[in-house]
Amino acid sequence: MAAIRFSDRMRERMTLSFEVFPPKTEAGWKKLPGVIDDLVSFHPDYISCTYGAGGSNVGMNEAVLQLIGKKVTACTHFTCIAARKESVREQLSRYLEEGIEHVLALRGDYPRGWSETGGEFDHASDLVHFIREEFGDRFEIAVAAAPGGHVECRSEDEDISFLRLKQDLGADYIITQLCYDLEQFKVWREKLDKAGITIPIDVGIMPVTTKHGVMTQCFSHNACAVPRDLALVLTHHWFDKDPDGNEIPEVKAAFREEGLNYSADLLNRYLKLGIHGIHLYALNRSSDVREVLERSGFHV
Repeated sequence: MAAIRFSDRMRERMTLSFEVFPPKTEAGWKKLPGVIDDLVSFHPDYISCTYGAGGSNVGMNEAVLQLIGKKVTACTHFTCIAARKESVREQLSRYLEEGIEHVLALRGDYPRGWSETGGEFDHASDLVHFIREEFGDRFEIAVAAAPGGHVECRSEDEDISFLRLKQDLGADYIITQLCYDLEQFKVWREKLDKAGITIPIDVGIMPVTTKHGVMTQCFSHNACAVPRDLALVLTHHWFDKDPDGNEIPEVKAAFREEGLNYSADLLNRYLKLGIHGIHLYALNRSSDVREVLERSGFHV
C-alpha cells in the first residue's frame, strides 16, 4: 500500500496541492527548482506533474518528479494516449522503483487529428482497472472530473455514471477540472452524493492572471461556465491592444491585479463549502499561486 494516502488525509482535514509541468525551454528548467521550493514553502501535501500524450515527455516528467520528490510527495499524471499494456506496466513499475506511489489516471486529450486513444486503453476507467489488477494497492489513484460535465459527454448524468465506475474500479479520490461557477459545483456535488460517489474531492483552481489563459481553458478545453463576476473581470480589461495590435502593458497588469483578487475570493468561497482539498494549477508560476494564497489569507 502507498505509504502516504491523500484520500485518508482528505477525510481528516483539508489538503493543499499544486500542479506543475515539464518546462519546454532551457530557461524554464533553470527556474523550476526555485518554483518548486517556493511552492513547498506552503507545505503542500503533494505536487503533481503532467505527462505528455503517449508518454512523449516521460523522461522530462520523471526528471520533474525527482525534483519534487526531494522536497515533498510527488504524484504523476498518466494518460491512455497510445498506451500499450506492457509499456504501462513497465513505466509504472519504474515509478514504484523511484518512490512514486501516486498517479492521476487520465484518458488524455486526443492529439490533433485523432478520434481515439490509439492504444489498448479507451477510457481512464480502463487504466484505473489495469493499475489495480496489476499493482493492487501499491498506487493511490486519483481520477479527473469536470463539475460542468466533460466536453465530449452526452449528458452530465452520463458523465457522473462514468465517475462512479472509476470509483468502483478502485479510484481513491477526485481532482476536478477548473470550475469558476460555485453554484454549478454545489449542484454537481449533490448529484455525486445521490450517485453514491463517496471518494474525496480535490478542487482544481487555476488562478486568473491573463485573458488568453481564461479564454483558452474555459472555451477551448473545458467548456467551463463563466459566472458574472469573472465575466466582469474579462469585460473591464477586454481592450488590451492598441490600434496597431500591440499589447498595452497597463491593461495586462490591471487584468492580473483584478484576476488575482477574484481568484483569492474564489478560493475563500470554496473553503467555506467545506471541501476536501484545494489543488492549484500553478502553471510553473509560483508567484501567481503565492499571490492568491496570501491575498486569500490562507494559512497552512
